[in-house]
Amino acid sequence: MANHKSALKRARQNEIRRLRNKSTKTKVKHITKQVRTVANESSADEAVKTLNAAKSTIDKAAKAGVIHKRTAARKISRLSRLVNA
Repeated sequence: MANHKSALKRARQNEIRRLRNKSTKTKVKHITKQVRTVANESSADEAVKTLNAAKSTIDKAAKAGVIHKRTAARKISRLSRLVNA
């Protein structure tokens, strides 16, 4: 455990960021799974709506620095390909 005042503050900040990043990554995983299930089961209109929501969530995660921008682009590309197929 940290001893200096600044190191203690840094540890607190890291913990808060870790939890925020974890929740954002979980959101991305859930919405990705949702797009995959909707693409296989439901109509095209519903799949496109879900895809647009997923794009927004993934882009926000990339903007916040939770995932890399190229990882976000790759995820969006693969989901778009799945929905369009």
